[in-house]
Amino acid sequence: MAAETKISPFAKYAWFALGFNVLVIIWGVFLRASKSGDGCGQFWLTCNGELIPSAPQFKTVIEFSHRMTTAIDGIVMIILLAWAVILWRKARSVQSRQVLFAAIGAFIFVITEAAVGAGLVLTGNTAEAVTDTRPLWAIGHLFNTFILLTFLTLTAWFASGERKVGWRIGSKALMLIVIGTVGLVLVGMSGSLAALSNMLFPSQSLAEGMAKDFSPTSDLILRLRLSHPILSILTSVYLIFVSGWLKASSDGNSKVAWWANAVSLLVVIQVGFGGATLLTLGPIVMQLGHLLLADIVWISFVLLVVNYMSVRTSTLR
Repeated sequence: MAAETKISPFAKYAWFALGFNVLVIIWGVFLRASKSGDGCGQFWLTCNGELIPSAPQFKTVIEFSHRMTTAIDGIVMIILLAWAVILWRKARSVQSRQVLFAAIGAFIFVITEAAVGAGLVLTGNTAEAVTDTRPLWAIGHLFNTFILLTFLTLTAWFASGERKVGWRIGSKALMLIVIGTVGLVLVGMSGSLAALSNMLFPSQSLAEGMAKDFSPTSDLILRLRLSHPILSILTSVYLIFVSGWLKASSDGNSKVAWWANAVSLLVVIQVGFGGATLLTLGPIVMQLGHLLLADIVWISFVLLVVNYMSVRTSTLR
């Protein structure tokens, strides 16, 4: 493993794997937003019963290309895990063990990510299908994505230097971090429901959309989507506060300060972008940007937390 000042080839690959997975996730959002999730019918692993679709429709091309990027991602993750195992067998160090555990976690959750995607197809919860279970699938998919990104981020971060992370950071810091994490997860879940409701029940104007939100005859996910902007604003204010607190209590550590500033700035940008998405009635390009920012905010918060925990662990040793 390379020292702190020099990033090893494995660390570079781990950061690449994280970035590639984000791209696959964004392409999955395009698949949903373009209502192309049924492009291959209710078939998995084949596409409409064929290994390679013949005379495909445009939505079939979108769905099949997403499956291809997912397959490539599987190869990327196998290489990541195999490389982590090789490094651990050579070094048998604390760092290599941390990297291996994180890579194993990432590999497990990329499998469950694919399983959720397959489940959506096989159960018909794609395109414009309205079912009682579809909101649960959307929430589960988002939750799994966040866990996957966490393990990938940890794999790259642990591989980039000699670091130790402990939980002895103080009860107040731990409580603030846990609340921030829960807040981000709730915002993500409510956002997935809001995006789903916008796709299934589109509105021609903001006024029409708000009327649907408050109508007692509207579908439940329509009445729940108002929770997303409320949770987003409350969580954003809280994250800015927590970032500032972690920065102030990190004994002047430059990395904690950098990520604290990054989280605060990204949160402000995300709120503004979310407002613009709402006002423009959520065109696909805005949805893609909104989710990309959400993933970046999550990754940045993870890096802020682990850098802070690393600093506190070093201080307490």
